[in-house]
Amino acid sequence: MSSRIMNARMYAVTPEVEVGWRTLLTHITAEAGVTLAYMPYPAPQPLEDLWSRPDLGCAFMCGFPIALRLAPVIPIAAPIPRAAWAAGLAVYRSDLIVRQDAPYRTLQDTFGARAGWTVGHSQSGFNAFRHHLLAYRTLERPTLYAQMSGNLVTARNILDSVREGRIDIGPLDAYWHLLISRHAPQLTAGIRVLTSTEQAPLPAFVASSATPADEVARLRHAFSSAASRAWFAPLGDLLLLDGFAEVADAAHYATLLQWDQAAKAAGYELPA
Repeated sequence: MSSRIMNARMYAVTPEVEVGWRTLLTHITAEAGVTLAYMPYPAPQPLEDLWSRPDLGCAFMCGFPIALRLAPVIPIAAPIPRAAWAAGLAVYRSDLIVRQDAPYRTLQDTFGARAGWTVGHSQSGFNAFRHHLLAYRTLERPTLYAQMSGNLVTARNILDSVREGRIDIGPLDAYWHLLISRHAPQLTAGIRVLTSTEQAPLPAFVASSATPADEVARLRHAFSSAASRAWFAPLGDLLLLDGFAEVADAAHYATLLQWDQAAKAAGYELPA
């Protein structure tokens, strides 16, 4: 491989934010002594193809597909969001959003309405939502919604579908939600969070499994040290980021497999 790539597509919520991620990754890879080229990879190009690239040097990957081993990758580090709900940890949740003017006051109020999810390997857009709904499902009420729109693919499609009235409720990655509310507030105007799911480990930057172990170790150290560097403060402000926590391996995301197994054991393959 003559050149390897890095990318921050999952949390590049606006062009300005993507520039911020690119700048941050440039600093981190330089400190680690690793040469990577930033490759834009905008939606709707499938993330599965990005994660499977043998020249992948550093890119965001959701924890659920890491746990499912959908691509041969090595986790490196995960962001620590600058949010009270994160409490200084590399965690997130899914915000279940509705329109501001919707009549719903509780999640149960939305049952019988229209909901949606992103893609079956997504933690924030599928697995967390299904896990949350499982507690409300009974033998007498195996289906909670009158209509469930699947494969909406991206968080932006969930947001737009709720905002434009195509669905009544949907799951939104809370860190993504934080960023889009800050940098494109016109898109979240008129939207409110009805409730949020249980927290889970946040997506990590990953590298191809072919990446040398010493390089992975240097990248992990550079990520975990980033918040102490002079260049970090303005980027932390832009990206609503307090730093990074190292991720040792796929076992970090084992809880997400337990959620998946519990839903399947209950016969709840898809949110419904």
